[in-house]
Amino acid sequence: MDDFFDNKIDFLKGVGPQRAKLFNQELNIYTYYELIRYFPFRHEDRTQIHPIAELEDEMPYLQVKGQIINWETAGEGFKKRLIATFSDGTGSLELLWFQGIQWQLKNLKSGVEYLVFGKPQFFNGKFSLVHPEIELVTNLEQQIGYLQPVYNLTEKLKKKFITSKIIGKIIQGLLEIAYNQIEENLSEQIIQAQKLISRRDALVQIHFPKNANWLKHAKNRLKFEELFFLQLKLLHQQQNKKIRYKGQLLTQTALLTQFYTEHLPFELTNAQKRVVKEICKDMASGQQMNRLLQGDVGSGKTIVAFLAMLMAVDSGTQACLVAPTEILAEQHYHGLKEFTDKMGITIDLLTGSTRTKDRRVLHGRLENGNLKILVGTHALFEDKVQFENLGLCIIDEQHRFGVAQRSKLWNKNPEIVPHVLVMTATPIPRTLAMTLYGDLDVSIIDELPAGRKPIKTAHRYDAHRLRVFGFIKEEIKKGRQIYIVYPLIEESEKLSYKNLMDGYESIARAFPEAQISILHGQMSSTDKDYEMQRFIRKETQIMVATTVIEVGVNVPNASVMVIENSEKFGLSQLHQLRGRVGRGGDQSYCILMTDVKLSKEAKVRLETMVRTTNGFEIAEVDLKLRGPGNMMGTQQSGMMDLIIADLAKDAHILQNAREVAKKIIEEDMPLKKPENQALRLYLQKSAKQESYWSRIS
Repeated sequence: MDDFFDNKIDFLKGVGPQRAKLFNQELNIYTYYELIRYFPFRHEDRTQIHPIAELEDEMPYLQVKGQIINWETAGEGFKKRLIATFSDGTGSLELLWFQGIQWQLKNLKSGVEYLVFGKPQFFNGKFSLVHPEIELVTNLEQQIGYLQPVYNLTEKLKKKFITSKIIGKIIQGLLEIAYNQIEENLSEQIIQAQKLISRRDALVQIHFPKNANWLKHAKNRLKFEELFFLQLKLLHQQQNKKIRYKGQLLTQTALLTQFYTEHLPFELTNAQKRVVKEICKDMASGQQMNRLLQGDVGSGKTIVAFLAMLMAVDSGTQACLVAPTEILAEQHYHGLKEFTDKMGITIDLLTGSTRTKDRRVLHGRLENGNLKILVGTHALFEDKVQFENLGLCIIDEQHRFGVAQRSKLWNKNPEIVPHVLVMTATPIPRTLAMTLYGDLDVSIIDELPAGRKPIKTAHRYDAHRLRVFGFIKEEIKKGRQIYIVYPLIEESEKLSYKNLMDGYESIARAFPEAQISILHGQMSSTDKDYEMQRFIRKETQIMVATTVIEVGVNVPNASVMVIENSEKFGLSQLHQLRGRVGRGGDQSYCILMTDVKLSKEAKVRLETMVRTTNGFEIAEVDLKLRGPGNMMGTQQSGMMDLIIADLAKDAHILQNAREVAKKIIEEDMPLKKPENQALRLYLQKSAKQESYWSRIS
């Protein structure tokens, strides 16, 4: 079977070297294996034949059967067209072609029966089909109708006259010779328990279903199979890591107890306590911790991370915390230093702005073990940064860092890999978390600290701006501070967004008594820090900014977030920006400003923001709107290999597949049992075949 599906498509019937090259370049299809898994994105219903007399305006694509009565050409030059009169006995309509006229003229016949497929248009009292699909009724299948597969095409394929139907015929030819070569990759127990059809039937019926019911069963089988093997791999990796990587025993809790009793400024929520227990258990297990900590904006992840650091330091190791921006790293550093100073624990900050002289001192203290906690940015990944004994790595807003960068931290301790805690304030839907981070243990803080009031969110049009400004003035009088966020820094010819500089000037005119800060990504680190510190010290009342303030900036006195052109932001970004307020005890507000003209999707985003402050609920809506790839911003290994499953729609299949995979891994991790042989063989084969996917950019 291996050899068969590894065959190149070049000499498959209907392909040939030239078409093969196009398939390689345009569709990334090189082998039989890839071609058979090039699934149609929809099927056109050719089972129904409509009488012409019953056609109505606004009908979708449909099929009629009858004869061509006559035809003629009309017009000259680019207005030239071929018009054929088509009748089925109940009525007649026109078939129109503006391109390929000579080819059509050679092939049209009268007195024979045709099947014609197209979208009807009603004009000048009669129906017409423009550039319809037309074929002679030659066999029984065409007379009884069928579901026709529709495949994705590129412009280059269309120009070379490679249609969806041609791809279908090539795949049909492959299926005929491949049918007996297709082996089952699930055990009989799984097939029966999940009520699945065979793999052979699924691969035939996904392309050429007998009817809608067969298509449904084929999709269900292939979606389950895809998600099941993905989860099996992830859970296998997770168990492998636990066996392969031993972790330092971080069991001391004296500093933890001291912090709880003497310095903790507030009572931990039950969710925080639960997560701390999970982390403590991991770090004392003797196996390396690989845990994802998910918590909504302001849920108190940093304090949980600090408690984990205290256990690491107490047990004789060092800890580091990496953040994606200097602003956020500095904020973490100053926030933690307040506690470490009281407890006599050494802490320092390393960013791109740290002076060379200070770095040398820092490196020395780190290597001799005098420096216990290091907070910083990407600068921590540098080879020069070496620890005496790194026991715990914490990565904040982990999706901003690549896998290679994260692995550099793990190599900072050559003796025994450090424990890893990755944190995100971007709520990830359960289905996405299971797929992206299926090999990590996941902890969720799903509760806000006591005393936090939910942020009130309102959507206002530009016409309401004066009322919004009046509200801002009232808040400033109460001593509160305001964020106003814009999507662009400078004018763009293509986009009519309000830009930051214009915004700054209009805000300065509207609030002549207020002091205003400005913050954007093109400023130097020193200038950013200066402006941020002015705002934190309440020297300025309004911060006009771009999304650079999206992540982590903590100003408890800021109570209003105004987002200009909010229809241009994604849901996740809107939610992150809203989280910059509501961090103190005062009632906070988020005002979403937009133009009157809004797309359907923009309306859904804004309605969702107004309706709920629950980040996980927002993330579910975001997943449905944007799909998993766009949501994460970058291609993530594993998830983007999904060919047929849809994480937004197939949550129940994913959950089910993970449970089945989990049970198998728990009972037979090496997959040695006879009933798991098919699984083991398929995993080995797909590991080899996955190398083909690496060609996809």
